Amino acid sequence: MIAPFASRAAPRLVFGPGALRDLPNYVRETGASAVFLVTDPGIARAGHVETARLLLTHAGVAVTVFDQTQENPTEHDVALCCEAARSARFECFIALGGGSSMDTAKACNFLLTNGGQMRDYHGYGKATRPMLPFIAIPTTSGTGSECQSYALVSRDDTHEKMACGDPKARAHIALLDPELAATQPRSVAVLTGLDALSHALESAVSTKKTPLSSVYAEASFRHLTGALGPILAGRATLDDFGHMQLGAALAGLAIENSMLGAAHAAANPLTARHHVIHGHAIGIMLPAVLSFNAETDAARPVYARFSEILREKGVSEQPLLTWVDDIIRACALPSFDRRVLDFSTLAHEASLQWTGKFNPRPLQPADFEALYQRAFSIDARA
Repeated sequence: MIAPFASRAAPRLVFGPGALRDLPNYVRETGASAVFLVTDPGIARAGHVETARLLLTHAGVAVTVFDQTQENPTEHDVALCCEAARSARFECFIALGGGSSMDTAKACNFLLTNGGQMRDYHGYGKATRPMLPFIAIPTTSGTGSECQSYALVSRDDTHEKMACGDPKARAHIALLDPELAATQPRSVAVLTGLDALSHALESAVSTKKTPLSSVYAEASFRHLTGALGPILAGRATLDDFGHMQLGAALAGLAIENSMLGAAHAAANPLTARHHVIHGHAIGIMLPAVLSFNAETDAARPVYARFSEILREKGVSEQPLLTWVDDIIRACALPSFDRRVLDFSTLAHEASLQWTGKFNPRPLQPADFEALYQRAFSIDARA
């Protein structure tokens, strides 16, 4: 029997090389004549911010730029963005960059329109007032934040990563331009690609999955699998970057209509405590979690189906778990000194993460500790 479900609305997806050039038209659709553009220093150095600013100003749209977004934004980071936003006059948010820029823009939208602190919005649907229109323009192919109504923000005191969601926070338009993704460094493309892959794999077996989220997860996997090889080899074409962007966005829609699992729950404490880049942390934990879940009837047929897709597409004759191991090995992620890790503390913190509650195989702190032991044993052998 199919369990009852209600889908969540998706942003209007605009895809194509050069799509950024039509940004002024999409701003006009929101009714805005002035925008607040949230980005990071790297995107500014790459020239994308100036390109967007000129497009908008030449079309008569006033632009205020905040280019100090930090990776894995904290409540403090969001407060700095809000301070800049409060001194500007605008009617629309634009985020240009990776997931951190989109999280910061969404979080600032919460506080600017509804007040309070980010921890007040931990959970879903807690914003009582309207929020400003939001346009998301990803320059990486990983988080899928452009298709989600959540802002991920870490608490300043406990470092807990809070998922603060509301239907009013989702982007009105998600603008996917492969030309932007093609300029990212290979190292960034690799790590964000691992994140997107994990989103497809975890949402596909989440206890919250629905028939709709399963369609998104499988479609995402199809787009990502053929493009990951060229990305890792450093020979990706514009078409490959397009597939990565679509795959990441579709995975974002899969998450929006389901949830994630233990790989993200275990990765977050590594980032919070040891500043391991999120995609790197995911790469360390994903094989161990897949093996852990493969012992359940809930995940086994899904993994078998994804193995068939690999064969159908001519990507690999290997089963899914072997292919993922090979992909992560090909990433040549830096090894991590396990001697600095307190697996017991990490396991406790992982067990408190919201995403782990939706893993197809339930976990206690002891299970997370075993996952860390296995993951870092594999990492040491890589």
